[in-house]
Amino acid sequence: MPQSPAPVDRTDRAGDVLAVVSQSGPTVSFFDAATDRHLDTVEVLAEPHELCFDPSRRLLCCTSAYHSGYYHANSGRRTEVTVIDADTRRIVEVIDLAPEHGPHGLALDTARNRLYVSVEGSAERPGGVVVIDTETRRPIGRIDTDAPGPHWFAISPDGRTGYATNKEAPFVSVVDLDRGVLTARIEVPGSEGLAVSPDGTRAYVAGPYLGFAAAPDATPGIRVVDTRSASVVATLPTGSAALPVHLTSTGRLLAGEVRTVPDPGSALGRQLPGRLTVFSADTHRRLGSVEVGLFPLTITSSPDGRLAYVSCVVSSTVDIIDLDTLAPVSRLAVPKLDAPGAHGLAYLPRPA
Repeated sequence: MPQSPAPVDRTDRAGDVLAVVSQSGPTVSFFDAATDRHLDTVEVLAEPHELCFDPSRRLLCCTSAYHSGYYHANSGRRTEVTVIDADTRRIVEVIDLAPEHGPHGLALDTARNRLYVSVEGSAERPGGVVVIDTETRRPIGRIDTDAPGPHWFAISPDGRTGYATNKEAPFVSVVDLDRGVLTARIEVPGSEGLAVSPDGTRAYVAGPYLGFAAAPDATPGIRVVDTRSASVVATLPTGSAALPVHLTSTGRLLAGEVRTVPDPGSALGRQLPGRLTVFSADTHRRLGSVEVGLFPLTITSSPDGRLAYVSCVVSSTVDIIDLDTLAPVSRLAVPKLDAPGAHGLAYLPRPA
């Protein structure tokens, strides 16, 4: 049984905002981080997926991946990234990446004024990463990842190396962001979410890919990657398939587990409540887990690392979890037209 919400003092978060994508909305909703009060909703293009907040410009970027549907089952791929003013909550610009399509993962390098967007491949070339200049908001380059569907993307703290997970390819792509070339492949049997350590020496990758082409004998869990040797050095096992991965400012490694039972009418089975599982990034010790909504798909945390936010796409909810006690704090309901619902997340600290 799920635990009852725990009373937590969040008055110090006054002015902070949580932004949440609804895929079928299609919207970005804004909630007060101290009270959970719904503040505003911005309508965006169909099938929004991920969010990325640029704190220096107070802008929020949102990818729209498909015209309808989802990865591997859609009516066609979109080409846009929507830029939203985080404070006025108005659309500033829609960046069209055409002929690139299927934009999904986002990673920001504020020091170099670069936004990286993963895009899907075509018959003419493999998937890759589009490089956008955040000052002009114009694409300035593309890096091939040698895989058809790079999905999540993360960069090293120094902004020199990028990592793209690939659902169907048996490797994670490593790219040199200065030279714009693929430099290595890390063997992972189909990969989902990822995070990079603050010192850049470790990457944490969820695998295998959930459903469709997943390796049947692959152990579900988080692969710990030594980035210097581009090799997996450990696996942190999870009870079921993990998709999103997030590393907090306090060194907690968070993984969202999708739990199902077989269902002849669904390729991914009937959904059970998911789980947020927590590890120590330093010791790899499992710290515990807590039940969340159906099909956790994105995780973020508060800047102080105290609270986790887990968006669950089938239940279209966001669970707020106290990471010190692993107790539920609150659950947000995110509007949707039908499944899928809640997806991308961004925590927006109040303006200085």
